[in-house]
Amino acid sequence: MSGELSVKPARAIGWSEIGTQEAQLVQRCATGDELACAELVEEHQRMVYQLAVHLLSDHNEALDLSQEVFLRVFRTIGSFRGHSTLRTWIYRIVVNQARNRQRWWRRRRRNDQVSLEEHLRQHGELPSPGDAEAPDRVLGRKELASRIWVALDQLPFDQKTAIVLREIDGLSYEEIAYSLGVAVGTVKSRLARAREALRAELRGAWTF
Repeated sequence: MSGELSVKPARAIGWSEIGTQEAQLVQRCATGDELACAELVEEHQRMVYQLAVHLLSDHNEALDLSQEVFLRVFRTIGSFRGHSTLRTWIYRIVVNQARNRQRWWRRRRRNDQVSLEEHLRQHGELPSPGDAEAPDRVLGRKELASRIWVALDQLPFDQKTAIVLREIDGLSYEEIAYSLGVAVGTVKSRLARAREALRAELRGAWTF
């Protein structure tokens, strides 16, 4: 733990490093431009929903969370100063909202939770190279994906989030650090613990 605290946090970037088009979109949204707000939602809603469903493993909860996220985005976008990309800033909001919801959700029964099979049917298995595969390999990947999702749901929230952001969404260590509000070293430590737990659960069936 002490080693994590000694690591410098991810470097913040400035407005000069944010694309002009994105900066203009943020400024328009901050003034209440409805067209700009609609454009922002259209551009990011798929990402927000997919991250939400990966973190919560529930379709309906992910839809509700997505609405909450965009409400918060538009309430606070005036404070956005380009310390990250807009996408990474939104990732951070999704993670925070999902963490809060999970804490509340765990105190209640999940009577309406979408089954893992339904989750895979709607969203597919974890990404893998190549699309043209033999049926037996496709079946094998689906079975592996099912095991992976079950194993992911058993991880602590922060470890699961780090794995999802890194392995599914493809964020850099720096982007994950900003999204989670921690140091890069903490991200690497959480990823290492999560991968170790997943390997143990999967008995070496998937190599990270």
